[in-house]
Amino acid sequence: MLYLTADRFAVFVPFGVIGFYRYLWYIIRLSASFAYRPVPLPSNPTYIASEDVTIIVPTIDAGEEFKEAAHSWLVGKPKEILIITEEKMLGPLQDLANAVDPERIRVLTVPFANKRLQMSHGIKHTTTDIIVFADDDAIWPPTMLPYVLACFEDQKVGGVGTSQRVQPCGKKMTVWEVLAAFRLTIRNIEIAASTHIDGGVPCLSGRTAAYRTVILKDPEFIHGFTHDYWMGKYHLNSGDDKFLTRWMVSHGWNTYIQCCKEAELLSTMKPNWRFLKQVLRWTRNTWRSDLRSLFTERYIWTAHPYTAYTMVDKLFNPFTLLVGPCLVIYLCFKSTKSAENGGYHLPWWNIIASYMVWLSATRTAKLLPHLWHQPQHIIYVPAFILFGYYFAIMKVYALLTLHETGWGTRAGIGAPSTAMAAMDAQDRSTEKLRLHDPPYARPMPMTPTSGDRYAGGFAQ
Repeated sequence: MLYLTADRFAVFVPFGVIGFYRYLWYIIRLSASFAYRPVPLPSNPTYIASEDVTIIVPTIDAGEEFKEAAHSWLVGKPKEILIITEEKMLGPLQDLANAVDPERIRVLTVPFANKRLQMSHGIKHTTTDIIVFADDDAIWPPTMLPYVLACFEDQKVGGVGTSQRVQPCGKKMTVWEVLAAFRLTIRNIEIAASTHIDGGVPCLSGRTAAYRTVILKDPEFIHGFTHDYWMGKYHLNSGDDKFLTRWMVSHGWNTYIQCCKEAELLSTMKPNWRFLKQVLRWTRNTWRSDLRSLFTERYIWTAHPYTAYTMVDKLFNPFTLLVGPCLVIYLCFKSTKSAENGGYHLPWWNIIASYMVWLSATRTAKLLPHLWHQPQHIIYVPAFILFGYYFAIMKVYALLTLHETGWGTRAGIGAPSTAMAAMDAQDRSTEKLRLHDPPYARPMPMTPTSGDRYAGGFAQ
């Protein structure tokens, strides 16, 4: 590298500083992730899955993969599983539920497909102390629930997440699934590091996350969750996990991530180019949520300063990543002139070859935690490099299109305002019927039945 920069060393110093910072930052995260330790199982647990856990699964198009996922959830013996779907999907999903366990799986409906509305509907029908949200294809290890519940022994913990791996859709992973697996490995390192350093996490992933029911039954939460607007006019449907994570921070609750094999879920990813549409939706959600956390709400700065810094780092990451190829293009242009006439001292092919060797070496080093377990994926490192630059450009595009709030990968997801209007009308109709019931027929309001568990000092 010194040879490459010999005649313009001073010009390259800022770029060298950026590179040094990026990899020093990665070493810090990697070291912290190695120092991280999951919460062990208590000898006398406060929470028992069969009494205290309801699993809520919002879905509109669950298929046969749901059966494998549901069987894995039932191994942990939750008290109940609530499948929340839209009315027109009631029949197919009821058939799926009956094929798995009609005693412990209930199917509820909302008028129109809307994930946040479906989740809030499930919350209202929950009677246990802990709610676990899960995707309809999330496959759990048998030890998932005990290890998640162990974190709630700390009464200040309001939400718990887990580590993740990719479950291939076929017999062999596609290149898109390998890219997703690379991303999850890096994410597992990041969340373990932030949990170890300051207890924070940028997002409790919606694929599987557990919360104290008392937090989510708060009417203020339900209203904010279902009436969430970007810039005051764009009604949000996706980004539910980001909202939940921010709510934990802004209301004084701690979070924890169980990064261990005993609590590591398997999840399918889009095995084709539609994966890029997923990433675009996630990226927009990240921009919207992180900007709110850092500059509007600002609780993250005092509660989890390291996590706040990682968010700031990600804001600038796409721009620093694009500096490299821009510099290479500039040098290739300069190489068309002789060094005597102000040109560059190396030919264009030497510049590109040197840059590619550097990229391959550094990106492979970054993926070593993944390649250690799956060395055959080393052939996908070039695809990961290309995806990295595509992702940087996508992040810039996502920043410029934050007003686009559509789901992107699922048909049937309508406008949130339409779904909310239909649900409000249904609630008003239900309320009228309830008021005409005789007093003894009306449901009693839900109140905490185990005061000691709700007495964490943070219930609001």
